[in-house]
Amino acid sequence: MDISISHNESLFLSVERINGSSYQVCYAAPPNIVSDGLWAGELARRIPMKSSLPLFELQVLVIFAITQICNFFLKHLDFPQFISQMIAGLILGPSIQIEALDKYKKMLLPYGSHDTLATISAIGFALFVFTTGVQMDLSMVTRTGHKAWTIAIIGIAAPFIIGLSTVDILVGRFDNHFQGEAYEIPVVVLSHTVNSFAVIASLLSELKILNSELGRLALSSVLVSDIMGTTMACIANVLLSRSGLKEISVLLMSLIAFLIFVPLVCRPAMFWIIKHTPEGRPVDESYIYIIIILVFAFGWFSVQIHQEFIIGAFVLGLAVPEGPPLGSALVTKLQLFGKKILLPLYVTCGVMKADFSMAYSSASILVVGFFIVYTHLIKMTACTITALFCKIPLKDALVLGLILNCKGVVDVGLFNSLYDEKAISSQTYGVMVVSIMIIACIVKWSVKILYDPSRKYAGYQKRNIMNLKPDSDLRIVACLHKQNNITAITDVLDLCSPATEHPIIVDVLHLIELVGRTTPIFISHRLQRTVSGAHKSYSDDVILAFDLFEHDNRGAATAHIYTAISPPSLMHEDVCQLALDKVASIIILPFHQRWSIDGGIESDDKNIRSLNCKVLEVAPCSVGILVSRFSLQNNSFIQLAMVYLGGKDDREALCLAKRAVRNPRINLVVYHLTPEEQVPNMEYILDNEALHELKNPHNGLDNVSYQRIAVNDGPETSAILRDLAYQHDFFIVGRRHGLESPQTEGLTNWSEFSELGVIGDLLASPDFESRAGVLVVQQQVKD
Repeated sequence: MDISISHNESLFLSVERINGSSYQVCYAAPPNIVSDGLWAGELARRIPMKSSLPLFELQVLVIFAITQICNFFLKHLDFPQFISQMIAGLILGPSIQIEALDKYKKMLLPYGSHDTLATISAIGFALFVFTTGVQMDLSMVTRTGHKAWTIAIIGIAAPFIIGLSTVDILVGRFDNHFQGEAYEIPVVVLSHTVNSFAVIASLLSELKILNSELGRLALSSVLVSDIMGTTMACIANVLLSRSGLKEISVLLMSLIAFLIFVPLVCRPAMFWIIKHTPEGRPVDESYIYIIIILVFAFGWFSVQIHQEFIIGAFVLGLAVPEGPPLGSALVTKLQLFGKKILLPLYVTCGVMKADFSMAYSSASILVVGFFIVYTHLIKMTACTITALFCKIPLKDALVLGLILNCKGVVDVGLFNSLYDEKAISSQTYGVMVVSIMIIACIVKWSVKILYDPSRKYAGYQKRNIMNLKPDSDLRIVACLHKQNNITAITDVLDLCSPATEHPIIVDVLHLIELVGRTTPIFISHRLQRTVSGAHKSYSDDVILAFDLFEHDNRGAATAHIYTAISPPSLMHEDVCQLALDKVASIIILPFHQRWSIDGGIESDDKNIRSLNCKVLEVAPCSVGILVSRFSLQNNSFIQLAMVYLGGKDDREALCLAKRAVRNPRINLVVYHLTPEEQVPNMEYILDNEALHELKNPHNGLDNVSYQRIAVNDGPETSAILRDLAYQHDFFIVGRRHGLESPQTEGLTNWSEFSELGVIGDLLASPDFESRAGVLVVQQQVKD
């Protein structure tokens, strides 16, 4: 290609054409890194625009200025964040040619400066890939369900097989029409088939559905497909290295040895660092710097075995345990420098290589564009149909198919690498760059229209006690705020009658208000242990109490302790996310009021009430609000009562009461309050079925009794409850929010706390002067 390069448009001392496209270049050795300044005068030998460092700083400044200006306008139109970086590349590159600006563009980006900018920005891309690996939970590949595996495998296999088969057929029939694109089309199809975990995670984060079950399914699927795609790419790089059989064998063995060495040596070393880091304390800076050095060392090794530099960074990132303290420390340390500063430069530099000013063949654009659209349609159809077979609703299946087709900054890096290796032409590269921008925008806008973020904790399966198998584990998320909640929570756990035949698994979440810092913390006390002599943990008393509970119920109960330090307005996110992660059947939340020994209200925390109400609205499972007045642990026998009016919340509460009577020291009385005249309907049938076992006098349950009480209105119900309140130690009731019935007529308007429901509010009222505890149960809310 014949190009004209002026001395003034390069960093070199002179540029002379020898012949054709060959040039003789003369440059200063050592090269000019810093300049003599603007005011050095005529004697200056190192002027700023001919020195690498000041020129690089100016380039960075201009790129960021253009990026931020574009982002200011585009964010109001809800464009993906990286689009402004790509537009900056189009403006500064050869694609947009305006005579008034070309002079300044050549001064800003002289010949010879591109390599410096590209190399430094590539460091940012490597650090971004590393932090992406750190944030991946590799164990999810083995823990994820069949849905994610099925969607991931079919999502890769379908476009791969169908797309390449179509290419083979069309190229065979219309070979003359494809001209030079015949060898590029398979590369186009394969590059648009693969997914990137970082791209999907970034999209879900922007849409604020990262914690939704749909988002988690998308992340699980893309994690599997990303690992599969990376593995196949590594093997392909070795096989296509144009080496002999012996060298290929050595490269393969080196790759396998590297993939074994990192998880078997580096990952245990990471856990050793975690173990020797005191809880709540930051990881020693020296460990952080050693890991960053390893990123570049492994990147260098990857190049030696004919792999991309980023493969070493990615594999090391996967070896780092995600989350605090080490994973979060690395992400925090590298976030600003890697993702915020250097990565945008990398995206801009990659797009600058696309030249839309050159003569493009319309046939080439149509062929490449057709196969890009064709590949994505196949992939989207395959993912959507597979999701439907996995019993995911049609709209969510369509959204999942869209999400798994998204493109982003990682794809800019992939296409850039293919272009540098001459796997695709300049024209094809330009079309693929534009495709990233179009696909990213379409996906984000479509998902925002089709998917409601308020449903991010909506589940595709029933997570409640009523639908548990008879002998399955009962998974509970128990929340507490202060030490005085510990005894109340353990009382409720004892009511669940843990036994080796039907054990319970408790995830205890200690919620602490974030004060004096800006970053929320989530600590798993199973992973991070306190070192001898370290400072007192936030949750030492909680850990000790539930370790004793687990010891007293060895084989029957398992307790995992977590601490969440976050703003009160976001605490419900921690609670619901933990319940979603642990597939809990019920969340237990303490009531916001606390009573003193004499029955008076000792504390009233409005933040806790707000938390409880938010959890009731969006919880992915059933919820119980616990009103506790005194401990049940000193009672040899516990008098338990269940007030049953009917409805799904009461049926859920009844299932919990039935589980409690497996403990022989618990005596249960079920009070069934019914109107004298009742019209049979579906709820009536379901209630009778739930109570059938208790109504039978020969049910074999000596510690259970059933009483049917006819009531006509709310005042009668209130009078009956006033009498019952003194006869029992603990009540389990359904919330029945929004349900109207004759038994509660006239009581709704007098309820003080809607989160307790009408019956729960009456039993918790200080007017009753009862010391009985109350657990108000709401069954899982499903759309």
